[in-house]
Amino acid sequence: MQFLAYVIIYPFLWLISILPFRLLYMISDGVFILIYHIIGYRKKTVNFNLELVFPEKTQKERNVIAKKFYHHLCDMMLESIKSMTISESEMKKRFVFTNVDELKKFEDQNRSIVLMCAHYANFEWIFVLQRHINFKGYAIYKRLENKYFDRLIKRIRARYNSYLITTKETISVLTEAKKNGELTINGFISDQTPKIYKAFHWNHFMGVKVPVHTGAEMLAKKLDMSVVFFGVKKIKRGYYETTFNTLAENPYDYKDYEITDAFLKLVEQQIYEAPEYYLWTHKRWKHKDSVPKEFQ
Repeated sequence: MQFLAYVIIYPFLWLISILPFRLLYMISDGVFILIYHIIGYRKKTVNFNLELVFPEKTQKERNVIAKKFYHHLCDMMLESIKSMTISESEMKKRFVFTNVDELKKFEDQNRSIVLMCAHYANFEWIFVLQRHINFKGYAIYKRLENKYFDRLIKRIRARYNSYLITTKETISVLTEAKKNGELTINGFISDQTPKIYKAFHWNHFMGVKVPVHTGAEMLAKKLDMSVVFFGVKKIKRGYYETTFNTLAENPYDYKDYEITDAFLKLVEQQIYEAPEYYLWTHKRWKHKDSVPKEFQ
């Protein structure tokens, strides 16, 4: 059944991926009408999140943010499909890095990197970074249920010397890489909600106390990796600019969770600057009323 779904769906995805961007965004506009106006995909969640973190804004202002967010969400979905066939030169033109030297200094020091980011703007195209540096790239992801589509996204990443590994594989793979003397850069999307019983740390995010993922920081300390945040700005439709910000050259110099808290502050800065590019469909604040006593 999985193979049948792949055989049926893949040709459509490929056809979409070879379209010029002008037509791609016309399709995105159509998908927006379907998702926002007809289906109303997760509108309750989006409205709840925006009302919770922006109580000072009027409902009209929050509605404007929501509508812009859905436009961006559809663009990002189509841009992800475009990754299947986009050329390297086109990717470099549309996803620009302002300060790659911030990473190269760690390369010169022979230090591997934990790269922390959020569900903000376009985080999918970061894999083109591998054409600018000499690190081997890993990204932590959740394996797709359909093994054929899972292999597809792995092949796309592998074109750029970037490899996907699951959370369970992370420690063993990166420990082995360190033993072999490999210089690695390892991507963590660290703003999502952890399972409440696995949360070691709670802090305020956008003014609301929530459980926080700490795996990136803990891994950096375990394997002695420097920690860098990458922030993305959407310049215009289909064009992004990324800036790197070092959170910790030596993670041992920081108390537990200080690096994670610094990361969250930078994510907040992005959201306040342009809230429409954050992933508001995610139930990030669902545990706000379940704060354990020791974290209150």
